Amino acid sequence: MQIKKCLKLPENFPVSSSMVAASLGSATDLEKEIQKGNIFLADYKILQGIPVNDLINGRKQYLTAPMCLLWKDLQDQLLPIAIQLGQTPGEQMPIFLPSDSEWDWMLAKMWVRNAEFQLHQTVYHLLHTHLFAEVFNVATHRQLPCNHPMFVWVTPWINSPVIVGLFMESPFKLIHSLLCPQAMAVGKGGIQPLLKKGMEELTYSGLCLPDDIESRGLDSVPDFYYRDDGMMIWDAVERFVSSIVDYYYKSDECVRTDPELQAWVAEIYDKGFLQNTSSGIPSSLETMSSLVKYLTMVIFRCSAQHASVNSAQFDFYAWMPNGPTSMKSPPPTAKGVTTLQTILETLPDVSTTAKGLLVTWRLSAEAKDQRPLGCYPNVHFIEETPQKFIQEFQEKLDEISKTINDRNQTRKLSYLYLDPKVIENSVSI
Repeated sequence: MQIKKCLKLPENFPVSSSMVAASLGSATDLEKEIQKGNIFLADYKILQGIPVNDLINGRKQYLTAPMCLLWKDLQDQLLPIAIQLGQTPGEQMPIFLPSDSEWDWMLAKMWVRNAEFQLHQTVYHLLHTHLFAEVFNVATHRQLPCNHPMFVWVTPWINSPVIVGLFMESPFKLIHSLLCPQAMAVGKGGIQPLLKKGMEELTYSGLCLPDDIESRGLDSVPDFYYRDDGMMIWDAVERFVSSIVDYYYKSDECVRTDPELQAWVAEIYDKGFLQNTSSGIPSSLETMSSLVKYLTMVIFRCSAQHASVNSAQFDFYAWMPNGPTSMKSPPPTAKGVTTLQTILETLPDVSTTAKGLLVTWRLSAEAKDQRPLGCYPNVHFIEETPQKFIQEFQEKLDEISKTINDRNQTRKLSYLYLDPKVIENSVSI
């Protein structure tokens, strides 16, 4: 979610061609590689200034806001080629490279993965799926009458009673249930400021998969399964939504003059997205096409997007150095001083690791009351035409599932998390 195509090197990340020549091989000119569209950037500047968990097991913890440059090599692999562990370059902020010592480079990558863990859990997981699902759910029950076709149709996608109960009782209980802040670098004091920053940087295009992929310049990155599988699901949902909207709304005027629908969208904009005009989030809908896009975004957020950021956690974070929940030593300020012992003294201790593993295992486990994508367990529509749309949608999801599974048979690394058969219909854990 954080990687973008690098169109120009940031001024505060002074990487030169000579620095990365050993990584680029025959493609020695970094600027030319940027012009070719082969250079990408993961910038974690959002973490700058976020309060750090003061003490975990009696030890001070540390957090960085790193920058990581990646190169699409001649074998179409996306590889890190330079890492700076902060936003202010200088003598005590070296740029770490694959050509450095093994331990220097390994520790630098671990710091990037630590930053990724904080941002992933707090912004892309908690905020962009769970809390947004809450917004959609509450506004739906407040503004759409139970006999409104959009209420009947959208409820199965946003129905998450477990999370509703947690959130209504206490937002902190939800945070504890999802994030285990006592084991994270951002901790109790940093989660809310990070959520606030996440809201300030939020855009409507970032919530809509096709727009997000295009804006980040990731259209042509090879073997990007989140994009490939996600776009198949987005398109299927969009076609399904379009059929339903065409059935119930015969013109743009019908959309504009539906007071309950407009009140629903307005409350989501007002109470959920805090009237942030710069985000591009609509406060009203003027056309049938705008309604289709909006509903597709809501459904995708509560189903496929949640699966993409939730279901893989244990598989990738169970090896703790690949996603350290916290770091108990400060980042290195010079090269050539890192040893294996330095790394062991930096990574979380056993009890902190165990807490993080328990949370990721719980979140990645299948729900006991699993309802796969496209499942309508109750009779929501009595009309024959909407029932036909549902059947067509389910058949399309079966096709997508077969495509994903056929592809995975030939891949060294399978990507299973956006198979419609394992995607929850709504946020359920």
